[in-house]
Amino acid sequence: MKKNHISAGRMQLIKPSPTLEIAANAAAMKAAGEDVISLSMGESDFDTPEYIKVAAIEAINSGKTKYTAVDGMPALKKAICQKFERENQLSYNPSNISVGSGAKQVIFNAIMATVEQGDEVIIPIPYWVSYPDIVLFAGGTPVFVSCSNEFKLTPSALNGAITKRTKWVILNSPSNPTGVVYSYDELKAIAEVLLAHPHVQLMTDDIYEHLVFDGLKFYTMAQVEPSLKDRILTVNGVSKAYAMTGWRIGYGAGNPELIKMMCVVQSQSTSNPCSVSQFAVLAALQKSPELKQKEIFMKRRDLVLSIFNDIPEVSCKKPEGAFYIFADCHRVIGMRAPGGKIIANDYDFANYLLEEAKVAVVPGSAFGMDNFFRMTYTASDDVLREACSRIKTTCSKLV
Repeated sequence: MKKNHISAGRMQLIKPSPTLEIAANAAAMKAAGEDVISLSMGESDFDTPEYIKVAAIEAINSGKTKYTAVDGMPALKKAICQKFERENQLSYNPSNISVGSGAKQVIFNAIMATVEQGDEVIIPIPYWVSYPDIVLFAGGTPVFVSCSNEFKLTPSALNGAITKRTKWVILNSPSNPTGVVYSYDELKAIAEVLLAHPHVQLMTDDIYEHLVFDGLKFYTMAQVEPSLKDRILTVNGVSKAYAMTGWRIGYGAGNPELIKMMCVVQSQSTSNPCSVSQFAVLAALQKSPELKQKEIFMKRRDLVLSIFNDIPEVSCKKPEGAFYIFADCHRVIGMRAPGGKIIANDYDFANYLLEEAKVAVVPGSAFGMDNFFRMTYTASDDVLREACSRIKTTCSKLV
């Protein structure tokens, strides 16, 4: 980013979210009349359940539209505690809970409240696009750690990356962009490393908790290793599980002192999350997410994989959760498009798919991993078939 006379120096450190930027480009093309299929955003195509919408309407009609406590109203914090007890066997008090305008704000608040110049934050590759930029914005240093061939952080890799300056480790399971899910034993092994380094805190991003497939079970680290609980910020929200992306409510559970600091940060940025959204989430958390959505996503995953398996130029591991395909496209690198352009990297390939196939995907480089691309399967079967068919045809034109 080029510095201008009004920008702060910190703006040189960060960039716009690649997923939002690509989605905006695809939307602009669509608005111009082009037949674009956008599979770049991590947003379910399901509607918010009716009972949640009814609760929001009732809140509006009864005048519950005023300011609330900065980091969430007490009734919602209590419901979040009950959710953790019911679904994760974790006991928290309202003083352990912070509610923000989306899980991203909860992560941002925690990093801004604790990270300063010289502090390091360990981020496994591939990562959700916003983790590094949030760390950089706070003045910290992202420390990227390559994962195993299964896209999972190993205990030895983690141990080798920890220094006296390490402030946080960020762990995301199920993962965006890969869909991998850490097992109980895998988390336990990582916990053993963290136990040996008492100055390191762990942030677990559990936003895809309820989208775990094939009979696998979800575990969060505070549940696996209770002795680490005071050093863990467990981040979650309702955007994925309850199809509530636009409602913008996320929450975190952690040490009360950390929660207080996060509240101060939020008090000087957005103040309280939307009151109506909070009442909607209060209703949402009274029920577990609908299982049929998970089953539909699993079938869509299998549909996309069945088509991708017939595309020689790409390959993909079977995701265990979330709703993304993270496909290896290294075979197309160096190939020539019909117009003569060489596909030099995954950004070129993503642009080629957008221009030639009219399918929007996100290049793997945005997640720290070259020669891959991420595609969501949050569309209908017919749309996914059409998108995959276009990708297959477009790949076949490369020489």
